Amino acid sequence: MSRRMYRSALVIGGIVAATALVGSTAASAAPGRPGEPRYGAGAEGAGDPYFPASGNGGIDVLHYDLDLDYTPPAAAPAPLEGQLSGVATIELTATQDLDQFNLDLRGLTATSVVVGKKSMSFTQSDGELVITPRPKLKAGESTTVTIAYGGTTTRPTDIEGALYGWVTTRDGAMVVSEPDGASTWYPVNDHPTDKATYSFEITVPEGKTAVANGLLVGSETADGKTTWTWDAPDPMASYLATATVGNFRLEQYTSASGVPIIDAIDITRSAGQVASLALTSDMISFFEERYGDYPFVSYGAIVDNDSVGYALETQTRSFFSSTAGESTVAHELAHQWMGDHVSPARWADIWLNEGWATYSSWIWLEERGSSTAQARFQTVMNRAPGHATWNTVVADPGPLGIFGTPVYDRGAATLHALRVKIGDDAFFDLAKEWVARFGGGTATTADFIALAEEISGQDLADFFDVWVYQPPKPTVW
Repeated sequence: MSRRMYRSALVIGGIVAATALVGSTAASAAPGRPGEPRYGAGAEGAGDPYFPASGNGGIDVLHYDLDLDYTPPAAAPAPLEGQLSGVATIELTATQDLDQFNLDLRGLTATSVVVGKKSMSFTQSDGELVITPRPKLKAGESTTVTIAYGGTTTRPTDIEGALYGWVTTRDGAMVVSEPDGASTWYPVNDHPTDKATYSFEITVPEGKTAVANGLLVGSETADGKTTWTWDAPDPMASYLATATVGNFRLEQYTSASGVPIIDAIDITRSAGQVASLALTSDMISFFEERYGDYPFVSYGAIVDNDSVGYALETQTRSFFSSTAGESTVAHELAHQWMGDHVSPARWADIWLNEGWATYSSWIWLEERGSSTAQARFQTVMNRAPGHATWNTVVADPGPLGIFGTPVYDRGAATLHALRVKIGDDAFFDLAKEWVARFGGGTATTADFIALAEEISGQDLADFFDVWVYQPPKPTVW
């Protein structure tokens, strides 16, 4: 993600110890009743040290079906507020014996909850929707949870004060949710460790276009409204889902390697502002040679005329604010392999997303005849020891540092230094194996180091210590 890449970011000092995410808690036997389950509540968070309230324990979501009806704001000077109502049908499996479980939902109000075919009691406060299933759920049991909800949409901001989530615009909405903004528009287990498939039915006023992930199934117009149906059958982290609404034209074609591409371009965008999208097919072929086959059912871009001030690698449909420059187009496309297909197990691991995407733009621009990856690496290394690049533990940048310069530039420099150390063959074998082994799931910095040592046959402990675990500028590795 090209997000606030060069904006100063506060950094919380100290290394957060590797903490296992609280995905589930094994149920123990009831006292005096050996073999019988003891039911309990799923955890209120997934256990991520940076965003402890995000995600939930005790459940594994398999699929979200989101049926949304959205009315954008009226013309100025009316308030910049929209109206969203939705029904989320969620297929999930209990990972422990549950008498209660949570979903994340902020700024919108749930009005009914059905588990299976029965209405259930629930409470909602502090961004948590707490559901009490009866009968209780046994570990391994699958069920469907249907939640009706809605309310007024505004312009939520993240931990740094940047717009994210369901961002209301005068002509619709920009929906970009990294890191924990998905809960501003649907009830969700909002952490990358619980990927799921998605389907969308988005109803908007006639003349508006609703764009989501995956493949366009179709659209139907009746009574002044159009319903857009999208299907995203590939496992996806919640922050990568989108349902952006606006005045878009859709451009559809197929890449040279057979990937369906659907671009949604705001009708106010000039040809020059989106010219780099014409390189998408070539970029896909370029990255396929280095990282393996494109991992999803489709690709494309959303280029809006409003701005959140950054781009985002929304899965299969990267989002761009106002313009789509070549380096950023390459960056967000590379994320489909590095960050979307292989996602961070903890937000502390985000350098693996942003370092790979930044480095991918370096090697793409070199292919195009721009400065080499080595020259860009040297530009980073020429920064003085007191530069912000060298004041962060890249493998633990802190929650206020996940979008800081070190994560991007030092992350990319780490990869180039590794490439030089282990050689081109081992480096690109590592890239392909990283995607093949961890694609569809999540991975950690420790996973990456172990795989790099396995592929290269080298002890890389000292290398990674100076590059990702220590803040000072590396001098010897």
